[in-house]
Amino acid sequence: MRLRAAAAAALLLALTACTTGPSLEDRGEVTAPPGDSRHLTIGSAGFTESDLLAQMYAQLLNQAGYQTSLITVANRELYEPALESGQIDVVPEYAATFADWLNAKTNGPDAPPVGSPDLTTTMRALRRLATPRGLTVLDPGRAVDQNAFAVTAAYARRHHLRTLSDLGASGLKVRLAAGDECVQRPYCEPGLKKVYGIDITGIDPKGVGTTQAKRAVQSGQDQMVLTTTTDATLDQFGLVLLADDRHLQNADYVVPVVNRSRAGSERVTKALGKLNDVLTTADLASMNQQVDSWRRLAQDVARTYLRDKGLLK
Repeated sequence: MRLRAAAAAALLLALTACTTGPSLEDRGEVTAPPGDSRHLTIGSAGFTESDLLAQMYAQLLNQAGYQTSLITVANRELYEPALESGQIDVVPEYAATFADWLNAKTNGPDAPPVGSPDLTTTMRALRRLATPRGLTVLDPGRAVDQNAFAVTAAYARRHHLRTLSDLGASGLKVRLAAGDECVQRPYCEPGLKKVYGIDITGIDPKGVGTTQAKRAVQSGQDQMVLTTTTDATLDQFGLVLLADDRHLQNADYVVPVVNRSRAGSERVTKALGKLNDVLTTADLASMNQQVDSWRRLAQDVARTYLRDKGLLK
């Protein structure tokens, strides 16, 4: 893999001036035949899971005959316009979150959300919004990274809890360790109250899945923590997930998004699609753990995984 530092630095400088995608007069280009550039830039959003996915995409594309470089752009407000303009060619995204983001960009911040717990509905909305911007959303696989809620295993045993419905029915008062935005997010405190009837007494603003938040639940200061389905460190804190049995969370399945004019070919689709057959939520959690807890390099973890699954020679 060619990691061209100078080119990546130049691209990052260009992105800081890039605030919009293709102009309206250029939108007709999305009807042009899909492009197949030999040199593809893979974008990462800068957190462990995104780095791992970007590495796997790059290695699969290298094997398919492409030359790739990687760049990290943590801000979606920067990397999405760069994807539209062709400065970035491929990024890993999350179906429902990206659908809602594009919807707000297209229809305004007060537009009703289009992401939903149903994957088919979410993908339909996402592709409808992405296509006019020159983007192609490839098929999702089985891996999903959603909000999730965890309690201590001892707490779950004591109160016979396996699902969020169980917690709501228990009538227990719950202080929730989460980000401060949880108070307003429909998939956090409001949803837990409305959908599950959970008695949330307050939000302890310690962040999403942070060590501080998990320790607060482990110590009994809080009763539940907001984390994600690919969090592989829960065992270290004696925590277990409660199942989202009424499907409060949206269908945030991992999906590759490509710039159609540069990476919309069947060859790219086929190379990246190989991952769909094998990658699971548990696989992502395991790889996240190897990077975050075992301090392995994302590039090495990605390569080992692809080789173990027979996807990389």
